[in-house]
This record gives sequence, structure tokens and C-alpha cells, in this order.
Amino acid sequence: MNDIMETITMIQEENLDIRTITMGISLLDCCDSDIDRSCQKVYDKIYRCAKDLVKTGEDIEKKYGIPIVNKRISVTPIAMLAGASGGDPVKYAKTLDKVAKEVGVNFIGGYSALVQKGFSPGDKALIESIPRALAETDFVCSSVNVGSTKTGINMDAVKLMGKAVKEAAELTKDRQCIGAAKLVVFCNAPEDNPFMAGAFHGPGEPDCVINVGVSGPGVVRSALSKMPDDADLTEVADKIKKTAFKITRVGQLVGTEASHRLGVPFGIIDLSLAPTPAVGDSVAHILEEIGLEQCGAHGTTAALAMLNDAVKKGGVMASSNVGGLSGAFIPVSEDAGMIQAARDNTLSIEKLEAMTAVCSVGLDMIIIPGETEPEVISAVIADEAAIGMVNSKTTAVRVIPAVGLAEGEELDFGGLLGNGPVMKLNTKSPAKMINRGGRIPAPLQSLKK
Repeated sequence: MNDIMETITMIQEENLDIRTITMGISLLDCCDSDIDRSCQKVYDKIYRCAKDLVKTGEDIEKKYGIPIVNKRISVTPIAMLAGASGGDPVKYAKTLDKVAKEVGVNFIGGYSALVQKGFSPGDKALIESIPRALAETDFVCSSVNVGSTKTGINMDAVKLMGKAVKEAAELTKDRQCIGAAKLVVFCNAPEDNPFMAGAFHGPGEPDCVINVGVSGPGVVRSALSKMPDDADLTEVADKIKKTAFKITRVGQLVGTEASHRLGVPFGIIDLSLAPTPAVGDSVAHILEEIGLEQCGAHGTTAALAMLNDAVKKGGVMASSNVGGLSGAFIPVSEDAGMIQAARDNTLSIEKLEAMTAVCSVGLDMIIIPGETEPEVISAVIADEAAIGMVNSKTTAVRVIPAVGLAEGEELDFGGLLGNGPVMKLNTKSPAKMINRGGRIPAPLQSLKK
């Protein structure tokens, strides 16, 4: 009875929710030499697999009283289909957008390319089409993997992505530059990530699968707030671990139920503390509960490392299906504590970069000056990719050049994407390095067999 009441309190008072159930769908059998036929096959398969996804999520919400915030779809990287069909890849984006609206999901991810070691047919065409695809659709999200520990970093792709981010923002400047907010550049991208904008259905995944993304920073913060101030950090880590275990069990329940109802395999639970702009749902506030005056102060990286590790340990004990990114997200515009720390100049991009070495993902939802040069954006991507490559972890960049806004001004997306100040970037030019192109070789760690 105590466990039941504790879970009810987590949901009602501490913002516990299932952030997303994401159906991964393979489109490999939709390849065709004719792009129009291929698009029709894509539409038909996604509709057939996902037509009951939203209703199933809503039914599970009603049955258990657990909020499921988003219902989403991820698909095979579209560059693979574009390589077979040729033609304008934006046709695929519009097909994805149309079927997403038909089945009622929040987002559809997979307008993606995997180019960590070079370009295959379709990759460059897709990358060059990303800004237009994101500007001409509403629900489509895009990601590109430019590096990995095994292959090094494709700097030609990094250069292209700096231009793509800038152009995506410019083409959607009348909509708060939302195009750039739906575009992620990865190193070591996982194939089973349910979180947007980086979700895609990897080529090694089943034909159709259900992945669950759990969230609960408010629950962790609440648990820590009840601890005495003199509790040592070993006790703090243990409390986080036990709380993460309980959160993951809720995700396991939802994933198992959704898998059974939809008749598709249960893939993974991504146990990521994914914040929202809502009061009490902030990763930054967890770090402050641990003992920092404000997120960004010295000690932030150490506290985040402990948090990330404890969350993973608790999740692994609660489920055999933990995967995706799993850890703690630090998206600036989506986290009330991060937003305030950025406004107060306590949190800088340099500090965020250090934090990304010890947590999930990377520089996420950071608003930068609209006049930022593409080469500077490419260099930011290269820095993050290097952290991921050398540390054998996933890193990513999702920055939004706020066209027409300068440092200190605010950009407001509304909803889950939140708002935040335009943060300062070092504008000394890395253009010579970026324009060299080529590939940064894989590190010594890549030789592990």
C-alpha cells in the first residue's frame, strides 16, 4: 500500500510521467527505384503499424492513471531510401508529415543520415535538403550521425551540418527558428532512442518495436529534498538510485502493456531525466538540491556525473530492457533551472560543454546569436563529437541560431520546447580548420575488440 501511495504522489505532485512511447518502424522493405512508389509504400506501412498507437497510449493512461505526454514514431534513416530511389528527398519528409498527422502522433523522427565514415548514395542529397524539409513540414524531426568511436569524425559532414543548422533557422525565422530545434547532430547515435529530435529506427532493429522514454526529475528532486543537509554524497547517490528504480518500474509496466496491446515487441526503456519548463521538473534543481547554490557553479560537473551514474544503476536493476540514451538530459530552454542560470550568467556554453562529458547527449536546445557563422556552428559540433568519440559515449548538438536576436535577448518556443536567453558564443573563427574537411581519425579506444 505504501508503494502504491508513493507512486500516486509521484504522479500528482512531483511531475512523474512517461515522456513518450515511440513506435520504431523499419522502412527497408519500402525501398523502390521510383520515389513516388516508395513514398506510397512508406505511407501505407506507417499507417498500418501506427494507426492504433495514440489510442493505445490514451487507454493505458486511463487504466493506470499514468500521464503519457507524447506518442511518437521513429523510422529507418530516410537517406537509405533516398539512395535507392533518387529524386527530391523532401517528398519523403512530406509523406512522413502527412502520415504523422493522420495517425495523430506528436512527432515523427528519422529524416536522418548515418555518415560517420563517409557518404553513400542519398546521404548528401538528404543533408542538403534538411532545412527545406523542416521548414515545409510540422512534425518531422531530423538527425545526422557525423562520428563514432569506431570511425572517427567525418569533418566534411560536420561542415555541411553547420550550414544546415543555420539555414534551418533562417527558413523558419517567422516561427521562432523552429527548424533548428528539430535538428540534432550526433556522435555515437544509438539506434533505439525514443526521444526527439534525435529518434530514428536503426537498421539493426526489428521490423516494428515499442520504445518507452521515462522522465521524473521532479521525483528525484523531491526525494533529495527530504534528506538531511548533512547526509553524505554516498547516501545521496543511493537515494537517487532507489528513486530511479521506482521510476523505471512504471516505464516497464507501460512498455509491456503497450507491446501486448499493439502486438509488437517491447524494445527498450530510455531512463532519461528529461526536464520540462514546468516548475518542479528541472534537472538543474536536482543539482541545486545536492548542494549547489545555482547550476553552473563549480562542482556542477561532479554533481551531474554522480546523478547520471546513479540513475543508470537504478534503471538497470529495474529492467532488462534499458537502452537508448538513459541518464540526465540538460536541454537549456526546456529546463526551468537551466533557463534561470543562463539568464543569471551562471551557466555558460563552456560549462555546458564540460557537463556533456559526464551526462547523456550534449549541447541541447541552446539558443545562440542569429548572426553566428556556419563555421562556428560546425566547430561546436566538432567539439561535442570529439568528447563523444574519445569517451565512447553519445554526444549531440542541438543549437538554435535566433535570427534577428542578439546575446541576452529571449526566444520563446512555447510548450515543451520552452524558452531562454540567447547565450554568448566565442566568435573567433575556426573557418580554416573546418574548411580543411577530411576525417578526424578514430582514437586508440577504437581498437578494442
